Amino acid sequence: MTDQIQTVYLNGKFMPIEQAYVPVLDRGFIFGDGVYEVIPVYSRRPFRLPEHLRRLQHSLDGIRLKNPHTDEVWADLFEQLIARNEGEDQYLYLHITRGVAKRDHAFPVNVPPTIFMMSSPLVTPPEALRATGVAAVSALDNRWLRCDIKAIALLPNVLLRQLAIDAGAAETLLLRDGFLTEGAASNIFVVANNTLLAPPKTHLMLPGITYDVILELAAAHGIPHQVREITEQEVRTAQELWQTSSTREVVPITTLDGKPVGNGKPGPLFHKMYALYQDYKRAVRAGGV
Repeated sequence: MTDQIQTVYLNGKFMPIEQAYVPVLDRGFIFGDGVYEVIPVYSRRPFRLPEHLRRLQHSLDGIRLKNPHTDEVWADLFEQLIARNEGEDQYLYLHITRGVAKRDHAFPVNVPPTIFMMSSPLVTPPEALRATGVAAVSALDNRWLRCDIKAIALLPNVLLRQLAIDAGAAETLLLRDGFLTEGAASNIFVVANNTLLAPPKTHLMLPGITYDVILELAAAHGIPHQVREITEQEVRTAQELWQTSSTREVVPITTLDGKPVGNGKPGPLFHKMYALYQDYKRAVRAGGV
């Protein structure tokens, strides 16, 4: 990538990122009062844009903030932002807050939202990492009860993810009341008895777009799978563990809390799913899906 200036969007204007500022009384800064969305871009096409916009709407509804744009306007803004930045593969970050107002917990009246968007290069995990897998740790899921809202107030996730970083691991698997919810920054899949298991979508986890793709590919290719609650015991005795997200796609977890997952290597079902996911990506790039 060259030294091209990164262009961002803030409240109706495109500008160099160095010129983008928000007032200190923005409710996103004061209260963490806002939501965000992350959208991968392959070959300059936003990936599963309708699904991402539906999730955005769900998050906005969850915090009672009116969507400032129609889907068509969002799509046009994303297209402009992609065109103004380098790279065939990018990821878009969209950030919406309740706007600038005096510090008061009550919602302000007739205050326009703050809208910020930026694009960054999409760098997926290297093949070597997928060949060896990554390490993870586990922790009690002590976040709030609306994890289905993609809220910008991510301090609990930050603290939980830092547990992994401190341990030299890639992710923290979260357990609540004896059941798996998700990762600090990803969804988690379990393979047990040669069956792919996924936690159900509830208010205790973020509904991942890549999570949906994995389940769709499993259904389309005859991979046994179940969406149900997964016990901590099933996590700790799993044949395979995977993490998925928009930027990491699908990555095998081969160590949990210092102990090998299965035989300590990426398993056969991961290799099959990874190949299917790459085929799917190629079709996306070609405009076939």
